Amino acid sequence: MTLVEQVASLRRTFRRLVSERLGEQTGRPFMQLLALKVIAGGVASQAMLADRLSVDAPAASRLVDRLEEDGLVIRRAGENRRCLKLELTEKAQGEVQLLRDALQWMDGELCHYLEEAEVTELKRLLGKLQDGLLRAAEGTAPSAYGVDD
Repeated sequence: MTLVEQVASLRRTFRRLVSERLGEQTGRPFMQLLALKVIAGGVASQAMLADRLSVDAPAASRLVDRLEEDGLVIRRAGENRRCLKLELTEKAQGEVQLLRDALQWMDGELCHYLEEAEVTELKRLLGKLQDGLLRAAEGTAPSAYGVDD
């Protein structure tokens, strides 16, 4: 199994376990909860939300439509007419907390299999990989072979 396959498999496992845990507390789909958490974290536009969730613009728009219908998100005028600002309602706070609690629980579960120093090192390595891949995608990272392409 390649590293990419292993990371993807681990992501699916995390998502399944967190979704099962959340299913005991809410009927809201994981992606909606994740969108609320991202908005709560300061992402204020649909374009930024789409980017953070790795979905296309129409999918982000449908997601926000649903959250707005459920009274969890308000769209407000942004800095210009083309940009809308997303805000959470008071009703959304409980849903965001459910996801935060489930993610904290998942972090706690990792401690059954990894020591604290291993978790710290894993976070460091994953961050290093993500930063490098993002720089490479932007064309600002050096070639993996030490020679510019």
